[in-house]
Amino acid sequence: MAEARNTRPPHGPGGRQGHGYQRPQDLRGTVGKLLGYVAQYKLLLLGVMACLLISSLGSVAASYLIKPLINDYILPGDFTGLFKMLAVMGGLYAVSAAASFTYARTMVRISQHTVAALRQDLFNKLQTLPISYFDTNQSGDLMSRFTNDIDTVSELINSSLASILSSSLTFVSTFVMMLVLNWQLTLITVFFLLMMGVVVAVIGGRSRTNFQTQQRSLGAVNGYIEEMIEGQKVIKVFNHEKKAVARFTELNAAYRDAATRAQSYAGSMMPAMGNLSRINYAVTCCVGGLLAIGGVFDVGSLGAYLVYVRQVSQPVAQISQQVNVILAAIAGAERIFAVMEQSPEIDEGKTVLVRVEKSGGTLTETERRTGCWAWKAPDGTLTELRGDVRFHDVTFGYTDQKTVLHHVSLWAEPGQKIAFVGSTGAGKTTVTNLINRFYDVQSGSITYDGINVKDIRKESLRRSLGIVLQETRLFTGTVADNIRYGTPDATDEEVRAAARLANADTFIRHLPQGYDTVLTGNGESLSQGERQLLAIARAAVSDPPVLILDEATSSIDTRTEKLIERGMDSLMEGRTVFVIAHRLSTVRNAQAILVLEQGEIVERGDHHQLLAQKGRYYHLYTGQAELG
Repeated sequence: MAEARNTRPPHGPGGRQGHGYQRPQDLRGTVGKLLGYVAQYKLLLLGVMACLLISSLGSVAASYLIKPLINDYILPGDFTGLFKMLAVMGGLYAVSAAASFTYARTMVRISQHTVAALRQDLFNKLQTLPISYFDTNQSGDLMSRFTNDIDTVSELINSSLASILSSSLTFVSTFVMMLVLNWQLTLITVFFLLMMGVVVAVIGGRSRTNFQTQQRSLGAVNGYIEEMIEGQKVIKVFNHEKKAVARFTELNAAYRDAATRAQSYAGSMMPAMGNLSRINYAVTCCVGGLLAIGGVFDVGSLGAYLVYVRQVSQPVAQISQQVNVILAAIAGAERIFAVMEQSPEIDEGKTVLVRVEKSGGTLTETERRTGCWAWKAPDGTLTELRGDVRFHDVTFGYTDQKTVLHHVSLWAEPGQKIAFVGSTGAGKTTVTNLINRFYDVQSGSITYDGINVKDIRKESLRRSLGIVLQETRLFTGTVADNIRYGTPDATDEEVRAAARLANADTFIRHLPQGYDTVLTGNGESLSQGERQLLAIARAAVSDPPVLILDEATSSIDTRTEKLIERGMDSLMEGRTVFVIAHRLSTVRNAQAILVLEQGEIVERGDHHQLLAQKGRYYHLYTGQAELG
């Protein structure tokens, strides 16, 4: 047997590349994009800003009243005026608290709307990406962007952003009042604030790098968990538990180390800021006391100033407390926008597929389901869809380093059944991937009824193809919903007719609710063969002009396979069909059998012709080599 060759895109450890790719992000650009989402709610943000101003200014104004409280009421002994002033202070603090409550509630609303829009745009973006992106990225890592990364962004907007804005306003207003009270003492505070800024710059810079690593490591862990859960049966069969645990331990340890470094840097900021704040307060108390003794400063001003010293440090401390949330959110946002900045699937095709009516050789476009199709060019010209597919000297590789198909030329005339056989990795599935343009060829061309497939809109191209893959995917919903997945407007009778054609009707009627039985978890309540029957029925109901069957009966027993042969023959009648099969029984009646080896077509002919040649197909058929 020829050496099997890998014809799939390269994957990284654990099956896919996933966390290995990270597009570098500009910090300012990431923050700008994130704020762009928040800025969509301008009216609510204006309300938040108003509440923030009221909250911050109310708190600062209440603190300033300490000066007259001491100088005008406590020292003279005016207790009546003291109680009135305390009532005024209490009112200011109450208004400030009410404004704080209002903006906190509003920010929750803005946060949830923002992350909902972000999640929606991320999901919409995924629908535009090419198959190659999903082939080279772990699904678990992509899921982590929808959950962990978006959750970090939600936490930032929900609490941290409002806290940062509030702290900034409080800081500015407090600093202004400190200058009003005594500019000399303010110089001491400025010195310590500069030291705090240095701490934030040094620790924050290192924290950001570690938070990026933390989020990537978390994505890798989630991707591996998802992969292991899906493959749990295989793990059990091959006693792979210890190796699975060992690999998880390795990934988990990497995440632990990254998270420890990130949290350590972020966690060290608050103690550093707190100590600088306390030293600032102590120095200010000493210098302010000397100034008060010397008569430069009155006692009331000193009392108010010391409150402001505490207040000016609190915003900086609060911001430093939010550093870990901020950096984690920025790292998460970078991963989200890295997906959003991926190039979408390119579709320059302008020829579309339309339903037509034939009358005396004339084609007329119609909306009715006539079973007749045509290609409509940009100038309105109609070309009947016949199913003539041809490869012209096609060379292709999933990467530039490895070529999978070498100068392949083949043709499928309308109504022909073309079968591909050969060793595993010979390039059989790659051929079908190129027909529906999951990937584009590097050189050569593929024509469909004489039209280059690159000139056909992908939606129309794939609408003309009915595909049954070896790996069956069912979605949460009823059996009927899964059958009509590709044709949402199919009637109940059409769904049942498709099921009968695929020989799925009998087992469906024996389900608890028949066609209304709800399937979950990729149809886990069904056998693999039953799931594949539903996939065949799904292709049948879409009424495609061209069929691609990639091991469509690989999970169906021989008896069932024979039962559905008549239905499959009816389904394939009048259609161009491409079949990839391991079982020779499914390809014996093909008009043309193509034998692929190492990306090249080495034989072509029908069953009897190839047996007579006593070449590669003969060896496969007689069991001298396995058909992969």
